[in-house]
Formats: sequence, structure tokens, C-alpha cells
Amino acid sequence: MPPRSTRPVDKFDDEDYPAYTMGRAAEMLGTTPAFLRALGEHRLITPLRSEGGHRRYSRYQLRIAARARELVDQGTPVEAACRIVILEDQLEEARRLNDRYRRAAAGPHPSTTE
Repeated sequence: MPPRSTRPVDKFDDEDYPAYTMGRAAEMLGTTPAFLRALGEHRLITPLRSEGGHRRYSRYQLRIAARARELVDQGTPVEAACRIVILEDQLEEARRLNDRYRRAAAGPHPSTTE
């Protein structure tokens, strides 16, 4: 995979760029910093650290945290919610790989062989 550009504009589009502080992330999710720490303890998300050691979250991590929060709000314990989200992510990745292998096994489409 080619290296990502490091132009500042690219940071706006980078799903993995750790742009959000813990306080801002908690505010955006409508939760507490303790909830975000719990997700980290259960290894659902691992925030990057700023030079000063503060947790920083990406948009991708916030989407994952939001899914966990949905489950917790429905009464699922945090540990179980984290496991469910991890399994959902693994299932989605397996489906993507399966689709890719099926397309590769099917060979080129007849209209592309001319």
C-alpha cells in the first residue's frame, strides 16, 4: 500500500487521525471519559497518546465507541458490548474477504476480456 500523504489537508479526511481529546470524544458520544477508559480497558479501542500523554481518538474509534454505547444503553454489560462489537467487526472483515475471493475465483467479467 502506498504511504499516505502527510499534507495537513489529508488529516481532515483521515478516519484514523487522532483528532479528538477524551473530553471532546465523550461529549460527542454523550457519555463520560470513564466509559471511554472502560472501552480501552476491554481493548475495544486503543487511543493514541499526545506528546503530553493525553488520550486522542479518531473518527473510526468514535464510531466503534458509539456502537458499544448503543449496546450498553440497551442493557448489555460493557465487557459484553466490547466483545460483540469486536465480533461484528471480524464478521464484516470476513465477509469482505469472502466477496473478494469469490470475485477472484469467478475470473474476469466477459465484457472485460475484449
